[in-house]
Amino acid sequence: MRRRRTFLALAALLPFARRVRAQANAHVRTTDPLLVSFTKGASVMPGRVHLDLPKIPDTGYFVPLNVSVESPMTEADHVRTILVIAEANPVRDVCWFYLGPRAGRAEVSSRIRLNGTQRVVAVAQLSDGSFWSDAADIEVREAACTDGNA
Repeated sequence: MRRRRTFLALAALLPFARRVRAQANAHVRTTDPLLVSFTKGASVMPGRVHLDLPKIPDTGYFVPLNVSVESPMTEADHVRTILVIAEANPVRDVCWFYLGPRAGRAEVSSRIRLNGTQRVVAVAQLSDGSFWSDAADIEVREAACTDGNA
């Protein structure tokens, strides 16, 4: 009975541990040329962006992706652009989303192709010029971009 309680307690903490691990992985390399061209050299801070994708998808051909940004989406404070980077893909900038205050919510969804196990990064540019990010490591069982076409 004691073993069962311990197991249930650990199972209840699993979602929190997963989010902490994702927060720890949120640091992005600001020396990446793709990121430098997007941010024009500005610093990228972890937080405000929530990247949600499966940890181990069956295939890399269509991986569901959801990105949300904590923003009131008003004229004075809104999300302008969201960039999603797949670090191991032949074409690394897999998604660009352009938003404005009339979007209502700073949330986008799509399906992306991934070339094997890698790190996926989402970077959001806000109307005040700041950049925020989140990252996730994903283990793909069947790569999709093996022919060079992303």
